[in-house]
Amino acid sequence: MTALIFAVVPKIEKLVLRNACQFKNEAMEYMMEKAKNLRSLQLYAANLITNAMWHKLFQHQGASLETVKLQWLDASFEDEAVTEMVAHCRNITRLKLKLCRRIGEEAVTAISMLPKLEHLSLQIDREVSSERLVGLVRVVGPNLKTLSLEKFVDADDTVLEAIHAHCRNLTKFRFTENDYATDAGYTALFTDWANPPLAFADLSSTRDMDNNNPTGPAAAIGLASAGFAALMAHSGDGLETLEMASCRHVGPAAFLDAFDGVKQYPRLRSVNISFCTAVDTVVVAGMFKSCPALRRVVAFGCFAVTDVVVPGGVALIGAPRAQDAIEQIGGAHVGFMDALGAMVEVAA
Repeated sequence: MTALIFAVVPKIEKLVLRNACQFKNEAMEYMMEKAKNLRSLQLYAANLITNAMWHKLFQHQGASLETVKLQWLDASFEDEAVTEMVAHCRNITRLKLKLCRRIGEEAVTAISMLPKLEHLSLQIDREVSSERLVGLVRVVGPNLKTLSLEKFVDADDTVLEAIHAHCRNLTKFRFTENDYATDAGYTALFTDWANPPLAFADLSSTRDMDNNNPTGPAAAIGLASAGFAALMAHSGDGLETLEMASCRHVGPAAFLDAFDGVKQYPRLRSVNISFCTAVDTVVVAGMFKSCPALRRVVAFGCFAVTDVVVPGGVALIGAPRAQDAIEQIGGAHVGFMDALGAMVEVAA
């Protein structure tokens, strides 16, 4: 059935199949035969494609590909396939590899050899050392416009130092699910950073993981108060989206200082502060005053948010104790399923 796409639209330039579990070698062969103009390829869960066919694709189609996004590959696509991709796809500007379970450090090293890379998104389940990530950032960082590193749990402050030193053009930065880099590292990253203000920042789930020590170790792990203050000082003027769910070491004073109703963040439209336990009614009220363009606040697990007055046109998601006040003043209270859809949209 998929082959019909290439029969009917042989001049297709962009192919996106988010559920490609039935995309087989034969369909890939037919695609290579018919789709001579293909420049962007996005396949999720294409686990019936063999390693040999991935190699053949890159050898045959490599010169024309500018965007490659692959996700949820379990059965094939190993480090050698990434090496083959880098060798033949020299015009790639946008690369996303997420949950491709057979790739590791060798793939990271190979990616650093892509000469035109501008957008990079990686989530690799296998252990990747900080040294490999630093080497990657050192080479590709100066040209990057967006950088997403998800669930590199062992990445330390040296990775943040490399980003500070080599990335000068980022508009979007995601560094999530890490319990190794320190608040001092985040503070140093955003202090005197030559990069322009970020439009999109996602530092969700960067915190100490010891549930028996909720206040964290003596030296704060993950984004905490100082790092958050440095982020807002650096990027507050340009931020449009701020994702910091489960950054539980950011204290109430830091939130109150950032969203005091006097400081202004003119472009900030979407904020996710879920499970930041220091957030209360006063913080959210200050956020409404400091962010005139705000349209959405996600606050799951923020049980101290109660009778806040929500401005019209703003959706407060995940704060059921504030529902009565929201209904009285005509703001928007969004249900759980709607909120899930919103979060999926941001994650994509």
